[in-house]
Amino acid sequence: YVNDKYSNPSSGTVIDNTVTRRNHFDFFLVSQHVRQGTVNPTHYIVLKNGCNLSVENVQRLSYKLCHLYYNWCGTVKVPAPVQYAHKLAYLIGQNVRKMPNDRLCNSLFFL
Repeated sequence: YVNDKYSNPSSGTVIDNTVTRRNHFDFFLVSQHVRQGTVNPTHYIVLKNGCNLSVENVQRLSYKLCHLYYNWCGTVKVPAPVQYAHKLAYLIGQNVRKMPNDRLCNSLFFL
């Protein structure tokens, strides 16, 4: 509630208690700034923390990865690697319908 009216939470806002699950490593992250309407936080569930990062570092890394999507100058709702995986799975599933050539493995051909 700002200046006598409701507003969206700012970009980078993390909610990691009260509305999260008690026995899970999860959090909600607002990664985008919206100018119209309401912002929807993304729910993150950490299945395995193999690097033993602190909770704060996992949240910060998730937020920073939302800034690295190649086709957009601002932030995206989910981290860039997740968006790339989604794009690649859609491309292969809908259009290619077979495994890509091995020479394409080290390129971002799906962009």
